[in-house]
Amino acid sequence: MQDFANIFLQVLDKLPVTLLMLAFSLVFGLFIGTAVAIVRIRREPVSYAIATFYISFTRCTPILIQLFLVYFGLPTVMSLLGINISGWDKLVFVIITFSFHAGAAFSEIIRSAYISLGESQLEAAYSVGMTYFQALERIILPQAFVTALPNIVNEAIMMLKDTSLAFTIGVVDVMGQVSIISANNYGIGLLEIYAVISIIYWTVGIAMEGAMYLIEANLTRTKLIGR
Repeated sequence: MQDFANIFLQVLDKLPVTLLMLAFSLVFGLFIGTAVAIVRIRREPVSYAIATFYISFTRCTPILIQLFLVYFGLPTVMSLLGINISGWDKLVFVIITFSFHAGAAFSEIIRSAYISLGESQLEAAYSVGMTYFQALERIILPQAFVTALPNIVNEAIMMLKDTSLAFTIGVVDVMGQVSIISANNYGIGLLEIYAVISIIYWTVGIAMEGAMYLIEANLTRTKLIGR
């Protein structure tokens, strides 16, 4: 059986893959979530119905099923349009799945933060000649993101744990590396192996929480100075 330090280094070697999945999924998920939140707030009939269906489906089906639908279904759909994406890296399908999954959660988080601000600031923006989208960009969304930050980070930590599902389609991240090590050792020493993976996930989660507190402290200090 390999020693604890050797296992730790082998698993840590795949951490960049996990962080890459997480980072891209967070960025794309925030863009999707913001767009869907705005659609839901504006309540245009057709776009609102589509956005509501998307959120309902995404929130009520397991992310593992969504991953399989994207991995097996998207190439089939694209082939009907004459586009071959079967050669795409498996990591791309994971990022697409996680981005849309996160987008549904982020849309509700951002929408709630938007509603909490009230309509007075939007009306004030209109009074100085801003358009709706100028008000969103300059006033509403920056404040909404600050309000939503703790919930966004909580969702990001949940996404970190969900990245462990990527191995089901062959992406070797930290969880995939653990599975390979376990198989190579014929299932011996599972306690040490899973202790290592727990420490790595825990450490990354703590780092994310720490980053959130630093950002919040910086934003609070900036507001105080601004006054």
